[in-house]
Amino acid sequence: MLLRPVDAVELKSSRKEYVPGVVDDIFMNVFRSKMVEETGWDSEKPGYDGLIDAAHRLMVGRSNSEATKASVRILRSLFPPLLLDLYKMLISPIAGGKVAAEMVARVTAISCQWLMGTCTVNSVDLPNGSSWSSGVFVEKCKYLEESKCVGVCINTCKLPTQTFFNEYMGVPLVMEPNFSDYSCQFKFGVSPPRPEDDSALREPCLHICPTANRRKEVNAAMDVSRCPKA
Repeated sequence: MLLRPVDAVELKSSRKEYVPGVVDDIFMNVFRSKMVEETGWDSEKPGYDGLIDAAHRLMVGRSNSEATKASVRILRSLFPPLLLDLYKMLISPIAGGKVAAEMVARVTAISCQWLMGTCTVNSVDLPNGSSWSSGVFVEKCKYLEESKCVGVCINTCKLPTQTFFNEYMGVPLVMEPNFSDYSCQFKFGVSPPRPEDDSALREPCLHICPTANRRKEVNAAMDVSRCPKA
């Protein structure tokens, strides 16, 4: 499936790493504070390292489903409930969902580079054969790279983000993380596959995953063909 970059809305050159600014720091602090409210715990580490600690904490003592639901609550808490309701009711139905999908793609690419790194808006092919400029390509996801965990990616980012946009904004979304190069393709306007058909949910531990490394140290013959947290 071809993905065609939309040059007019490209935000950063792929040759440069995104450098967060003052506004990005505000976004990060707000997001982290909502994670702390959900878990009742905060890391002693400052900045992004502390946020990653908080993400790992979301997985502690929770099933995968519980971690996903907690992450959905965090995402919902970032927006006024009325705004979400109005967007779903008034914007999402326009032009068969195209306007809403393309709008959130641009907002996501602009506002979330502090979390994921350099992003560009691109075109995605829909199941009906049409193409919308409703994709966001993350060149190398900082969240995945720093968390070093497939389970954290799946249960605190991919699944809750898909659920949030679909259920609370009325915009279908599938996220396709690449665990080899840490890129990720967002496809707004495209519904996610059934869990049993989603290859991301069957991924093994990353080679840099501390959980996988500890398992290998305990038992070299232990199967690490699937991330224990995914």
